[in-house]
Amino acid sequence: MNLEDMILVSVDDHIIEPATVFDNHMPKKFADRAPKLIYDRERNLQVWSWEGGVTATPFICAVVTLPPMEWGYDPTTLAEMRPGCWDVNQRVRDMDANGILASMNFASFPGAVGTFFAGAKDKDFAYTTLQAYNDWYIDEWCASHPGRFIACPLPAIWDPDLAAKEVRRVARKGAKAISFSEAPETFGYPSIHTGEWDGFFKACVDEGVVVAIHIASSNMSQGANPMASMNGEGPPIEVTSTLPCWNSVDCAANLLWSKSLVKFPDLKIALSEGGTSWIPGFLDRMERQFHLQKWAQSDLGGLTPTEMFRKHFLACFISDPSGLLLRNRVGIENIAYEVDYPHSDCTFPGSPEELWEHLVDAQCTDDEINKITHENAAKWFNVDLFEHIDKKDATVGALRARAADMDISIRTKAQYREDYERQYGAVA
Repeated sequence: MNLEDMILVSVDDHIIEPATVFDNHMPKKFADRAPKLIYDRERNLQVWSWEGGVTATPFICAVVTLPPMEWGYDPTTLAEMRPGCWDVNQRVRDMDANGILASMNFASFPGAVGTFFAGAKDKDFAYTTLQAYNDWYIDEWCASHPGRFIACPLPAIWDPDLAAKEVRRVARKGAKAISFSEAPETFGYPSIHTGEWDGFFKACVDEGVVVAIHIASSNMSQGANPMASMNGEGPPIEVTSTLPCWNSVDCAANLLWSKSLVKFPDLKIALSEGGTSWIPGFLDRMERQFHLQKWAQSDLGGLTPTEMFRKHFLACFISDPSGLLLRNRVGIENIAYEVDYPHSDCTFPGSPEELWEHLVDAQCTDDEINKITHENAAKWFNVDLFEHIDKKDATVGALRARAADMDISIRTKAQYREDYERQYGAVA
């Protein structure tokens, strides 16, 4: 196999939502109450505002092809970022240019699990707003390019029963995954150990929906607040940009030992952006405790911790050469690839080159490469990657060939703003 022959699926990318999210999906009687993208001309930033509060997307979440010295945590406008961040047609063009066949996208302004919507006092209205967002996400973003996206909408994180109801609703619309928190109790919601999420987990199993858990989808503190670091009030930014990945350790331990995985042996969980290199040591520790602490009378339904992990968890990585070297300790069927577009950690536009280098260094076989790059994702999320495109046209080389005209060079915020104003007019 050559680099150009790989078929790549990214199971973790992000949407920077455009202003039109709620235009076609919010009930008319609530149109005036829907979140709106507001431009603050004096501060040159756009924020999402509604009765539940105000939020903005930090610029560090939309920095692809910007000069590194222009990166930062300051919010800004859609005009000053690469259009593929918020325009689905441009996103697919960027996927082609990067050799990516399919992508699973997480939300931005609502938070990874919709906590922005949970801030509304009127919880019925909060659920209506969440539904409108999910409908836009599935019906407009994902459906606009069949076969290019794996739908992963938001849960009603504030209410386990409502979350289960939403799983069943979005599954009927084609959702293959649902986002969930590393630790819902850190938001004041029930812990997974209470059993109150069992209805949600049952709905996921019944509907064949994967529980997708992204790092930093809780209030767990791994290092100081990044804003404090940028302001010189906390540890260096290198600390706050490194530690969140290790949230997956706590998350995996709590889920692995929860009673819910025994109750629902077919439940599937994807750990997004957590990497894989920590897993062998994690499993070693789990195995030792399982066999040593007999007094705890641990019950994993007749499985060992390693068997339980490999049965339930898909581990996802951006760049993890150590994890590839230890792939057989992780479980070759339990590893999937991700790009993290358009965040600062992403590998766009050279994702295939970086991944290929690490695969070659780890001496991965063609069979292992296929599993890691796309087959495991297709299996876990139950998608037919070649329903809408011939396999020969789905490779890195074929996709890039049809995007040969794409400009993937470094460009400044000012240059992007000039392009935006020529096409759309001034930011409003």
